[in-house]
Amino acid sequence: MIITRTPFRISFAGGGSDLRASYARQPGAVLCTAIDKYMYLAVKEHFGRSFRVSYSRTEYSETIDGIQHPIVRECLKLVGVERPLEIVSMADLPAQAGMGSSSSFTVGLLHALYAFRDEVVTPNVLAEEACHIEIERLGEPIGKQDQYIAAYGGLQFIQFHQDGRVQVEPVACSKEVYRELDRRLLVFFTGITRSAREVLARQQRHTAEKLGVLAELCEIARRMRDVLVQGKDLGEFGRLLDESWQRKKSLEASISNDAVDAIYRRGREAGALGGKLLGAGAGGFLLFYCEPEAQPRLRETLGELTEVPFSFCPHGTRIVHHGGLTG
Repeated sequence: MIITRTPFRISFAGGGSDLRASYARQPGAVLCTAIDKYMYLAVKEHFGRSFRVSYSRTEYSETIDGIQHPIVRECLKLVGVERPLEIVSMADLPAQAGMGSSSSFTVGLLHALYAFRDEVVTPNVLAEEACHIEIERLGEPIGKQDQYIAAYGGLQFIQFHQDGRVQVEPVACSKEVYRELDRRLLVFFTGITRSAREVLARQQRHTAEKLGVLAELCEIARRMRDVLVQGKDLGEFGRLLDESWQRKKSLEASISNDAVDAIYRRGREAGALGGKLLGAGAGGFLLFYCEPEAQPRLRETLGELTEVPFSFCPHGTRIVHHGGLTG
């Protein structure tokens, strides 16, 4: 049996510039980090002639083409698996909530399938192939940041070039800055799940007229990276987070809504310097930057919401069980 563990992610700024409709016109850039919430994929031989795939439901199929889960089906085809397998997925957080779960699933499954074939592949190959499956084969209107951060992990500044190349650069901040930023970030679940597909599809239709805003979001991502590298005033990171959120909301009306805006306003009044919805928007998890002394008030103010404790994750997808070996 092979078990992979693949991190979810938090995106700070630049989201939207990783969509082909954007980076084909002008280069994109995103600042994001992997976190210690994971997608787990287990792969083993299945006795008999059928594939067994278990996620929110369980399905059986004697052929790969008969598998209804689109990502599972396309991953099996791409890797070239022929004999029947049992594939089981489990996750620390719900789907459709802005943490990049579908891409973590794709990267983690590819990693497990290659390991099952005793093949070692690089993070870059896993990210590229996950993008190919989700964007090219399945036609999802999504960007590329989720696949790359799931594969590489860590705190990364990721650039998207007009020719399709992706450049992943670790943020060269000190361990102290890394720890202090981690301490100042809090995530709350709004209780609202939504289809990122619908939000992103609407956003892409307006990309040409929003290139100026997308360029501003990329510049904010660079400024946030510089704050971390220089390590002088982390509060500026929180203020830039707010600036990024205000800009991002102008990309498409459905990115936020009255309920989310009310929660965000209450969080700011309670002491948070900035924040944003994670992922495409419209619901899911809400991130806040808040100095430690103001965090008790923030938690009290948002007491009806579920807080999700987390820490940064320095690594990307990993094999945590391979036959009789773990590590």
